[in-house]
Amino acid sequence: MGLYNVISILLLMLLQITNAASNAEEYQTYIIHMDHSHKPAYFLTHEAWHRSTLKSLSSTSPADRDDSEMLLYSYSHVMHGFSARLTPSQLSKLESSSAHVATYPESFGKMFTTHSPKFLGLRQNLGLWPAASYGQDVIIGIIDSGIWPESESFGDKGMSEVPERWKGACENGTAFTPSLCNKKLIGARSFSKGLEAAGISISKQYDYDSPRDFLGHGTHTSSTAAGNHVLSASHFGYAKGTARGVAPRAHVAMQFLMGLISCHCLLALISFLTIIAIGALSAIEKGIVVVCAAGNDGWAENSTYNGAPWITTVGAGTLDRSFTATLTLDNGLTVEGESYFPESVYISDKPLYYGKDNANKAICYYGALDPKEVAGKVVLCDNTMKTDVDGQKEEVRSAGAYAGIFMTDMSLLDPQDFVFPALIVPISTGAVIREYATQANTTKVKTLTFVHTNLGIKPAPQVAYFSSRGPDPITPGILKPDILAPGVDVLAAVAPNRLFIEVNNYNLASDYQLMSGTSMAAPHVAGVAALLKAVHREWSPAAIRSAIMTTAYSLDNTKTTIKDQWGGLPATPLEFGAGHINPNRAMNPGLIYDMDVQDYIEFLCGLGYTAKQMSAVIRRSQWSCRQQPTELNYPSFIAIFNGTDGSPKAKNFSRVVTNVGDSTSIYKAFLEVPSGMKIAVEPSSLTFTGKNQEQGFVLRVEIDNNAPKVTYGYLKWIDQQNHIVSSPVVVINY
Repeated sequence: MGLYNVISILLLMLLQITNAASNAEEYQTYIIHMDHSHKPAYFLTHEAWHRSTLKSLSSTSPADRDDSEMLLYSYSHVMHGFSARLTPSQLSKLESSSAHVATYPESFGKMFTTHSPKFLGLRQNLGLWPAASYGQDVIIGIIDSGIWPESESFGDKGMSEVPERWKGACENGTAFTPSLCNKKLIGARSFSKGLEAAGISISKQYDYDSPRDFLGHGTHTSSTAAGNHVLSASHFGYAKGTARGVAPRAHVAMQFLMGLISCHCLLALISFLTIIAIGALSAIEKGIVVVCAAGNDGWAENSTYNGAPWITTVGAGTLDRSFTATLTLDNGLTVEGESYFPESVYISDKPLYYGKDNANKAICYYGALDPKEVAGKVVLCDNTMKTDVDGQKEEVRSAGAYAGIFMTDMSLLDPQDFVFPALIVPISTGAVIREYATQANTTKVKTLTFVHTNLGIKPAPQVAYFSSRGPDPITPGILKPDILAPGVDVLAAVAPNRLFIEVNNYNLASDYQLMSGTSMAAPHVAGVAALLKAVHREWSPAAIRSAIMTTAYSLDNTKTTIKDQWGGLPATPLEFGAGHINPNRAMNPGLIYDMDVQDYIEFLCGLGYTAKQMSAVIRRSQWSCRQQPTELNYPSFIAIFNGTDGSPKAKNFSRVVTNVGDSTSIYKAFLEVPSGMKIAVEPSSLTFTGKNQEQGFVLRVEIDNNAPKVTYGYLKWIDQQNHIVSSPVVVINY
């Protein structure tokens, strides 16, 4: 055989091998969602129908085709359909069938948890986590609307034994037995006699007469600690199980108050004569840190709740994480938009619809879209003040569109609102898409993919648009909220038997959901407090709050002032308090502003309560008040002036700081002062020669008559060891 023939044969063999490889590479695994109503009655099972469908796709005779090579799994519970290995032509043929609902390309998952502990800087082998033994032996008490004990967040693997000091109980009740408690969930009680006494029966359909939570809340990521115990009360109760994320080795005790939603609802008061305020002060007296949500009324000033000075009040911030869909148009333009649609859908080669010749169609106004025009298309909706995105979304969905693109610079949608493929884009981005939709002869969406997770986004954190703002309506002389913490799109454990979202006529539930609210932020602070208590058992609740506040940061990851989601402008301490929580720095604050119960009694004395009211709040018949009202030794400063105040408008503040850092240290005052404001500190230097030594100072703040309504600066005590003890100084000029 000649050399030429040998080479020819080898090339032919190589070509055959290459063709075989390329043919194999054409196969890909898909999950095919089928409409089960299309199953012919002569198929006894869905699997038989699925196998027959796959055989019909083969180019060879169905009788000769082994469908087992194609079919992987047949589904008939969560969804109807199957997974199979298909070529592009087979997939195309299948998708043309009227029984086809959706295609999901194969994807590989990975283990993950909520991102907030990492965003807070907590690390396995460095900083507060290992120093606190992850909160080991701290007891977290939660006042809330119940618990779902089966959640994995309450697993007790690796937990230490229940502390001997624990005197609580795990009670029997409807769908709840003491056996559900363990070394993690060490106590669970339900208090319902108040409802019964009021003649209100507990619904057997919508509630449990037990610690079990009917509403579907499961657990969250953090909680609080102090003394031997911890108390966290959050808005609408998503803080259960708290210690799994931020304080993973802390023990949890649930107190379910029937009819009690949270301290968010109960501390909207004219005075402090409420059960939460009274109970919180009692807890403080026992050394228990109390952490509460600031509220979710962020559209209004003076909207903070839980403003009692002995409560640590928490606002909500964003994380550096976003969930998006990616859109590519036929002209090559690719954009990302916000989306929480829960399916990994891949949409390709769909017409893009924009109602350019009709104003109401362009904004997807209620009843404006014609199903005959938009069915099976991707619809673009203009930004408008006539309706909101939620209304547009419902109009697009009900008209039978395949997906929707919505323009807004402020999306107020929650994850559960994304019941069909939808993405939110900024108005500027939407304008570019609109230009393409109005100028091209034929407009098409090349690809639209869901859903992607992006980390490290900027700017972050931001103050959540819903987070309540100060000054506090009850105690405006105390800056509230105290601190900002992650409260947007936080992964929270929930009861798996409650509907989360309905997609394609299927009710979806989960063990975990993304949730937002100051109720999600408060448990983060509570968890950090638990860790700090594990490191500093001797610290008072006020000391722990001080450490958290004076080590907070007010610059985002772009190195500029934390912004407000409402308009993207810089926020102020009326929104973020002392700043965003920084757990590792809080472990070693250098100085603290400490207080005890007597300080709070002195504060109450200055409010002019009657003896009966005082007795009710402080739960004692005898107490002492100084002749002259005294200031609280708070870690922040706020002065409020009005038009009747003389000139200059000035106020003095007296404070005492305690050295918890190096035995010998010298702190110098550094002032950040904006225009129109003057700040002076006397003395400007504090010298300490031992731990727990105290030093006092006086801060004077003064503003010009033409100062803006809100002005703020900072007092920072800095020593040679780089401790930075920061306090906001806020002036409101009415």
